[in-house]
Amino acid sequence: MPLQNLVEYFNSRFEQEHHSSFRPFILENGKVSGLFGPIRIDSGFLPLRQTLEPAAIVGYTAKIKVSTYEVQHLYTSEIEHLLAQNSSQNHEFESIINFDRLSRTVHMLNFLPLTHLQDQLFLEVDSRHILGIKQDHGAYFQEVIAQCGLETSKIVIVLAVNCQYTRYHRELIRGLENYRRRGYRIALKFDSLVKEKQVFEFIQQLSPNYVSITARPEGRNIALPEKLHSLRVLVSSTGGQSILQHIDEKKSEELARNAGFDLVQGRYYERYPTSGFVPETPHYGISANG
Repeated sequence: MPLQNLVEYFNSRFEQEHHSSFRPFILENGKVSGLFGPIRIDSGFLPLRQTLEPAAIVGYTAKIKVSTYEVQHLYTSEIEHLLAQNSSQNHEFESIINFDRLSRTVHMLNFLPLTHLQDQLFLEVDSRHILGIKQDHGAYFQEVIAQCGLETSKIVIVLAVNCQYTRYHRELIRGLENYRRRGYRIALKFDSLVKEKQVFEFIQQLSPNYVSITARPEGRNIALPEKLHSLRVLVSSTGGQSILQHIDEKKSEELARNAGFDLVQGRYYERYPTSGFVPETPHYGISANG
């Protein structure tokens, strides 16, 4: 289906679901944006490469780009519907879920002109989204994927893990397993290995398809190469692939090779051809909550 037709389809679907005349998806110059209140959501994509063959791209990580947008006024019927919802729903979770779904749909639509059939799209999902939905994780987005002509096996659900959610590992695993049952691939993303024992336990319990860690140094951590090697060995033993991200210099590239990481990502590799694709400038401050 042409991109314009898909945008119209998802706008009509949004109208029906939210009892609104507001159409949040915009197609301009071949790229799709989404509107969420005063925020305009756009997509950036960072190529994910094989460590030993950096010119070979296996997929893309979606990164959200946001800007301000003039808010449109609501009609009376829409205000009444919103007030009715206030008395029956937890709106903090509802807002997170709606933002997640909107941004993921934007990324999905922008991924279509870029993808080859073998490519995978890595999409971060907010931890609160996973905890806020009690069942049927991934069902809504599965319909989006099918409408775009792709399969859930090409989508990797990424959970950024931090110590705040340690006590909720059981609930997070339950939600991620729901995604997995629908055919999605699963990835865990860590910013550090400070609490190495908890990190390793979570990986062993979930056995994700991918585990990523940043190459950016944790202060003067001389034990980092050994820790990264141990992480790579564990991920491999559970049947997953390891990813080293934020590789911006030769030293980090050598670290990935020496530790045996499967996949890499970062500005250092922009010298390699990308089949006509020009990488977006990374926006590491805001993750793609999809």
